[in-house]
Amino acid sequence: MRRVRRCTALGGATMLALVCSGAGLPPHLLPGGARSPGTPVTADANPPGTGDSALLASVGFLGAPRHGQARAVAEARAAYAERLEKAEARRVAAAKRWGLRRVPLRAPAPPEKKPKLTTEPGHISGAGLPPVIVSVPTDKKVVFLTIDDGSEKDPRMLEMLRELDVPYSSFLADYVARDDYGYFRKAHRYGSAIQNHSVNHREMPKLTYAQQRTEICRQQDTLEKEIGERPEMFRPPYGAYDRDTLRAAASCGVRVVPLWAEEAFPDRIAYGRADRKFHPGDIILTHFRGKEEWDGDMIGMLRRVLNTVTEQGFAIARLEDYV
Repeated sequence: MRRVRRCTALGGATMLALVCSGAGLPPHLLPGGARSPGTPVTADANPPGTGDSALLASVGFLGAPRHGQARAVAEARAAYAERLEKAEARRVAAAKRWGLRRVPLRAPAPPEKKPKLTTEPGHISGAGLPPVIVSVPTDKKVVFLTIDDGSEKDPRMLEMLRELDVPYSSFLADYVARDDYGYFRKAHRYGSAIQNHSVNHREMPKLTYAQQRTEICRQQDTLEKEIGERPEMFRPPYGAYDRDTLRAAASCGVRVVPLWAEEAFPDRIAYGRADRKFHPGDIILTHFRGKEEWDGDMIGMLRRVLNTVTEQGFAIARLEDYV
């Protein structure tokens, strides 16, 4: 089938989307399509099955004369463009509603091939052990938001990140999450990946190998039961681990042990480098905490993170798309 080569430039308050013949419609923008959990909306997304043939199938024109097919493609792309503009308008309104200084930047499309991960210098490594990382190797100006524990379950946080279309990963400890896994199932439906932070949040090197394995594997089983997916990442409480931790994690199906480069609070960001700036691929840590533990709340923390990330020219991407 001959492709239509014309591109349409779409002006918006915060973006310029180029809708060209090679950039098919993402599933959530196709008629009847559904968005996969945690998949960000991007103008250049081109997932399998969303090229011209999928467009034609979605509007019922397969087998039609070529001029009819071309018209169907043009109409579908026009609808796609309109949905992009409406989605961005909603993000502009959401940024104002949540008190952000600017609309968060959109992350670029994830890499077709995930980068090779190697253990951060100074950390434990070895054959058969999952890599320990504080950042992801990439030259894209993206960082990754991760939220630990699960004691504070603020519904406003879920709404804020959903309305702004900001991806994040939740690392849950059972002892504080178990009273309401329904909250985290909702977070997962809204797009959060769910990962492992142990059962009881104990300092791993103080435990035997068998005890560490129980802490990790039991939480793997719990999250698979409660969320429906078995995690592939484990973050040790306090960032403390030893070789037995990595051995136990690997035996439980863990592929990666992500630590962090920065930690976010409502009143500050603690940087791991002297330049006090984000670097491409940095992992940001924060927590499900409220006013009982912080001088502030999760909305204030997110506002600080999003404002700072945006002002430094970065976008928040989905960690699971890169590791």
